[in-house]
Amino acid sequence: MKKSKENYLDFVPVISDKHKWEADEEGNVTIFIENKGIFNWLAQKLLKKPKVSQLHLEKFGSYIFPLIDGKASIYEIGQKVKAHFGDEAEPLYPRLTEYIKMLHDYGFVNYLQP
Repeated sequence: MKKSKENYLDFVPVISDKHKWEADEEGNVTIFIENKGIFNWLAQKLLKKPKVSQLHLEKFGSYIFPLIDGKASIYEIGQKVKAHFGDEAEPLYPRLTEYIKMLHDYGFVNYLQP
């Protein structure tokens, strides 16, 4: 019996509530990451490391991140990216799926069941 292979383009990503984020007037997105745990606490005390780190997304990420609303599938997000960036977004779906997988691996997004 064959295993059914899930179509990643049907996945619906949603931004995790673990991290805060904001977009500036120009649409540039910054994700704020709270540095928790004993090692981070020691680094903050001894090495003056920040309690909150900032991750500044580039232009594609800054466009994509607000589209992750828990309603649109990865395919639908890709259609908006294609309309906005045109050929500059190519190869669109391999790049987009890897990008969203990376956001998921770092805990910035979760998936709703398709």
